[in-house]
Amino acid sequence: MPATFIGVRHHSPACARLVGETIAALRPAHVLVEGPADMNDRIDELLLGHDLPIAVFSSYRDEDRHHGSWAPFCEYSPEWVALRAGREAGAQVRFIDLPAWDEALAGRENRYADAEQRYAEAVDRLCQTFAVDNVDVLWDHLFEIEPASGIEERLAAYFDLLRGESETGDGDRAREEYMARWVRAALRDAGERPVVVVTGGFHRPALLRLTAHAHEDDAGEWPPLPVLPPEAVGGSFLVPYSFRRLDAFDGYQSGMPSPEYYQRLWEAGPARAADDLVAAVAGRLRKRRQPASTADLIAARASAAGLATVRGHPQPARTDILDGLAAALVNDALDEPLPWSTRGRLRPGTHPVVVEMVAALSGARVGRLHPDTPLPPLVHTVTAELEREGLADGGPIALTLTEPDGLRRSRLLHRLRVLGFPGLTRHRGPATGIDPVLDEDWTLEEHEHRMPALIEAGAYGVTPEQAAAAAIAERAGQAGGDVGVLAGALFDAALCGTTRLSDKVLRDLTLGVAAASDLGALGRLLGVLLALWRHDRLFGTAGNAALGAVIGAAHDRLLWLAEGIRGATADADPARLAAVAALRDTVVHAAAPLGLDRAASLGVMARIGADPGAPPDLRGAGFGFGWALGAEADPERAVRGAGGPLALGDWLAGLFAVAREEVLHAAGVLDLLDELVAGLGDEDFLIALPALRQAFAYFPPRERETIAGHVLARRGLPGPGRLLLRRPAADPMLLARAAALESRVDTVLAREGLLR
Repeated sequence: MPATFIGVRHHSPACARLVGETIAALRPAHVLVEGPADMNDRIDELLLGHDLPIAVFSSYRDEDRHHGSWAPFCEYSPEWVALRAGREAGAQVRFIDLPAWDEALAGRENRYADAEQRYAEAVDRLCQTFAVDNVDVLWDHLFEIEPASGIEERLAAYFDLLRGESETGDGDRAREEYMARWVRAALRDAGERPVVVVTGGFHRPALLRLTAHAHEDDAGEWPPLPVLPPEAVGGSFLVPYSFRRLDAFDGYQSGMPSPEYYQRLWEAGPARAADDLVAAVAGRLRKRRQPASTADLIAARASAAGLATVRGHPQPARTDILDGLAAALVNDALDEPLPWSTRGRLRPGTHPVVVEMVAALSGARVGRLHPDTPLPPLVHTVTAELEREGLADGGPIALTLTEPDGLRRSRLLHRLRVLGFPGLTRHRGPATGIDPVLDEDWTLEEHEHRMPALIEAGAYGVTPEQAAAAAIAERAGQAGGDVGVLAGALFDAALCGTTRLSDKVLRDLTLGVAAASDLGALGRLLGVLLALWRHDRLFGTAGNAALGAVIGAAHDRLLWLAEGIRGATADADPARLAAVAALRDTVVHAAAPLGLDRAASLGVMARIGADPGAPPDLRGAGFGFGWALGAEADPERAVRGAGGPLALGDWLAGLFAVAREEVLHAAGVLDLLDELVAGLGDEDFLIALPALRQAFAYFPPRERETIAGHVLARRGLPGPGRLLLRRPAADPMLLARAAALESRVDTVLAREGLLR
């Protein structure tokens, strides 16, 4: 007896009804369902009696790939109905698709994401034919609101048309061939009894073709399950899901938005669903003090009914309800199109009343697992560790990191933060690895999504430390050349106490640093790394070999980037000057223990300092780099060769950023600077002043006082240097421009013989 194939749209009430009615009528020997075949020995667990929505979360992790995906179920999911109806009919119920970790599903976060992108051209043509905006409206028009009679034929025609227009990729082909093997095995086992196959409609035409005849590879047995590679870790667990995560308006890759609407459609039909959703929208608006009068609601219902009649719907469909509500409740011009006229997430600028309407149709339902549901070990270890540390009750948490108990609790909380533990917030604490903050303030609160988050995090490991280390390693591996992400990942590793990084993570970090293109960002990363490597006994990172390896890579990359910068810039760049300063500190403190090439560093920076094509600030920093590291230097010659008034201040900024101490203490350098600045004419001084101010800002207040005292002493003027540092009554630039103007006026008056 041939199999009965039911092609469905995932999360469609109309398809779910068809599935339930077909199985009840046929009472088949086997019900085969698109879903992860590695869950077949756990279908009893799936049917324990959970509060839906729930999902099968599957994970996979090896050195090269980490993947997580969900197969969600709600009460009106055709796959869920097939499982329950099949059990009630006494059938053998099995999933027949490849496991979620298989390469055929790589890149899919959701097994039941519909395939509209693969047959967009055919969908667009149908939408034009039926004068509807998108596939969601088209689906409601053809199936959800129409009478159930003849739906099986309409579905088959719909999916045959769409599949006929699409190319099948290697992943779909592998999945369909695997599912066909299950179907052929079930047909052999069933004999004359029926077999019902429930899959996405996209796969139905291929399965019909692949199962029409016996296949030479069939061995008369059920297909074997794919096995994880030896080096991989993976598995599947049930997790609570939510309508919000299921909603296409929140980014879910599903064909059906507005899950609360379809839940009510499933439970009570379209007329009751329309009335209930209008009331739900009114309730949300009134709760948020938005106007929604009884007259408005009467008008919305009347408008929805009228639109349904015009559009040929026997009852108001979802978009009829939404359009009717929008007509009655939105009185302002809209900056964005109504979201149900397109697809995907709500756009910024969506009208607040429209946002509440969409939220009402999305719903707030959150699933709950049956108490007997097996959970991954991480859930139990996190619960035990929170209790052990006295944190299970939550509330405000104050920690002192210099105390063993405080540091241990801090590491646990940071591990949970890295794993996305809902309800956990850090308000204060170390932020860079070089700041002196030694206390932390946290808040830990109950959260409805805590359990699913922990179950999903269980894919990373058994303990919080192991899981956090894996999550950080994944983030570092995906950073590419984004050194900001790398810096955050490494500092999180320090906060979590998980600084023993794997060889792969070290390779990823080194490759990420090697791909960095922003000199300033890489310099900030190097500064933090060096501080952690040199000083940090608190987090246990002092002398850490992993950090040392990344420091070496960052040192080499910074030298290469610095030598490649050409041309003058408008102003000195503090970020790249800080990067040169970080390079200087790296050579001073880490060259010997890490085996860095000190001579090569000095050579690169000397070339930059002497290169007229390099920006002035970088030339000054290049000279200062060698001077600070004890290389032979001629400060007077270098300063006099810095350039004219346009370049002098920027050149000095580079010098001061890297060799401030040398400038202060070398004989005659302050005298030389005073001579140069004092020798500038009024116009040149006005041109150079902004850059000079930026340059001298590299000296802290006490050192600026020392310089000011030296300037006064050279002129034989009494008084401490701080007299020159008093804030003037007006902006210094304004005073300088006024002095220049007075000088020009005096010059003109003198030329005309008008000065006495």
